[in-house]
Amino acid sequence: MKSLSRLGAIIRKEVLQLSRDKLTFGMVFGLPVIQILMFGYAINTDVRNLKTAVANQAGTHLSQQFVADLRASQVVKIIASARTPLELEGMLRRGEISLGIVISPDFDRRVVDQDRSAVHVLVDGSDPTILGVANRLRNMPIAFDSAQQRGEKQGQIEIRPYYNPERRTPVNIIPGLMGVILMMTMMMFTAVAIVRERERGNLELLINTPLSSAELMIGKVTPYIAIGLFQLAVILGVGQLLFDVPIRGSVLDLYIAGSAFIAANLALGLLISTAVQTQFQAMQMTVFILMPSILLSGFMFPFDGMPVAAQYIGEVLPTTHFIRLSRGIMLRDAPLLEIASDLYYLIGFTLVAMTIAAKRFTKRLD
Repeated sequence: MKSLSRLGAIIRKEVLQLSRDKLTFGMVFGLPVIQILMFGYAINTDVRNLKTAVANQAGTHLSQQFVADLRASQVVKIIASARTPLELEGMLRRGEISLGIVISPDFDRRVVDQDRSAVHVLVDGSDPTILGVANRLRNMPIAFDSAQQRGEKQGQIEIRPYYNPERRTPVNIIPGLMGVILMMTMMMFTAVAIVRERERGNLELLINTPLSSAELMIGKVTPYIAIGLFQLAVILGVGQLLFDVPIRGSVLDLYIAGSAFIAANLALGLLISTAVQTQFQAMQMTVFILMPSILLSGFMFPFDGMPVAAQYIGEVLPTTHFIRLSRGIMLRDAPLLEIASDLYYLIGFTLVAMTIAAKRFTKRLD
């Protein structure tokens, strides 16, 4: 009986401690709910509404009807038009579209000729899922109406995958995985930085120094930038040596993008460290942010296929922007200036997060 009494006392103590730890209690309820919502609503393997541009070089009534049929299929979402295939290739390279559709100048004649393709679909093959969705268009019937024949034919659409014609999974996975690894390690390192100083008593020493909050934040971040760049080099080296993942663009551009992403995650980690009391809570918060960053960034599922609300959340996450930058530079040979909007977001995110973290941090013991 005494043993049960002692056991009951420990159980009551743990329950009381958990009830006082609002963050842990919130994670117990919030984490499973958020994951269910993400997998139930945001993650959609039946991808539709891929961003698409059309170069209708025929300009005939029949070709316009085909474009209308494309819209009705809901597989594509036509957001732009182009005059030439070269313009479509530029949009693909910059990541503005996932599909580019070229309608041949002699479209009407090719439709009745089973031996020639009337439509060419240019696909951003850096995401195998997009290529799989594009293949649905291959057997899309093209309606035609002539004096000799009326009806529809199939086999008139040719799929042309760009950037990963071999459809090798590592080519797609590693540029995105690079972002996930850097995010996880950088955010974890700095999320426990201030908390660790507090728990070890080192914060008392920092209180007696002339350091400002901003100086302390920057000092905490700087060493980890070098670690992050080293990790980036390791990932790139292993990717090339073992999986032959190409780096078609500028290595310097990739390191500039990587530096901005590393800084963004370090700033986010510092912001977390100012909001929690223990290292365990810091790790909990890191996991809480990690799951959406993996699922809503376009790393595992095409970004265009997610609901609009999930896309808004994904746009806030630094990982989304770095994956666009890494795939653009490594696979599509996109110059950094062409995709600089994602770089500017990472820089802005870093400045905002560092400013908030510095203001939250006070040189005193709670």
